[in-house]
Amino acid sequence: MASSNNSSTLFHFSSISSLFSLLTLHLLNLTEAKTSQCRTSCGQIPINYPFGIDDGCGSPYYRHILVCSDSEQLELRTPSGRYVIRNVSYTDPHIIVTDPLMWSCQDGNDFRPTRPFSLDTSTHFKLSPQNDYLFFNCSETDVIMESKPMFCERFPEQCDSTCDTSSYLCRHLPECSSALRGSSCCSYYPKGSESLRMMLRHCATYTSVYWRNLGITPAYNQVPEYGIRVDFDIPVTTRCLWCQDGAKGGGTCGFDTQTQDFLCLCEKGNVTTSCKDQIAQHNRPAVVAGTVTAVSVAGAFVGAGVWYLKKMRAKAPVTHGVQTNENRLF
Repeated sequence: MASSNNSSTLFHFSSISSLFSLLTLHLLNLTEAKTSQCRTSCGQIPINYPFGIDDGCGSPYYRHILVCSDSEQLELRTPSGRYVIRNVSYTDPHIIVTDPLMWSCQDGNDFRPTRPFSLDTSTHFKLSPQNDYLFFNCSETDVIMESKPMFCERFPEQCDSTCDTSSYLCRHLPECSSALRGSSCCSYYPKGSESLRMMLRHCATYTSVYWRNLGITPAYNQVPEYGIRVDFDIPVTTRCLWCQDGAKGGGTCGFDTQTQDFLCLCEKGNVTTSCKDQIAQHNRPAVVAGTVTAVSVAGAFVGAGVWYLKKMRAKAPVTHGVQTNENRLF
């Protein structure tokens, strides 16, 4: 009878051990898959540091700001909405976004309602000084609409408050010089979202034009194009440079989603220095998505199993090999 009870206990222990081994292997494989889940592109746009479209990838300064839509369009999330990103430059750090509600050549004199574009000032994004803003059909009683050079000569202390009616872009609208017929246009650079909102209270609509560098000499060879240029910072850290160094394993810079501490994302797990240091750090894997590590999850399962076996062996009744509700494992 004792032999039968011992055999049953050994069978249960062997089954649980096998189950926990499978769970551990599955979780480790899941972890390795997650460490390589940092997508490097969205559509045709490359995703490099400091950006990431998967949580835990890139710099935490830009967490949850870029989104890759189901249609593979990269979008910028701001307080005023989500905007399609047309281009990203990492050499001259900036992105170009489009706002479909802004005036375009196809609109002509049909001024649709719009909303002011805004950025979260707590982020590492800022509106580029290479943007020009054109406002259409503004109220002359509420907005100072004059030729800026002449106005600044007469009122130098109010020079920044004028909306320039003689700007180059008003006289040479990009792609459609003759799109406006009988409507007024003036150029004004708002210093903040609030000044942009105030302008739109007294103007029919607006659009943004940025100056694109052609990348040829002379350096000021630029052309105006519709869009909003947003500049960004690339935080440079020694640990990120070590992580990305091909001689040190060529990892991907990321962060722990719970603590936002730096992580180097490698093929076989995540470390805090470089991928070649994985052995020194016991090759500990960590889930990018911010949950607990696979090793700790497996350890929790094993610990719970050992506790359960001890409890069962202390209270196991003599059942002559018949499984009842008192000693059922599942």
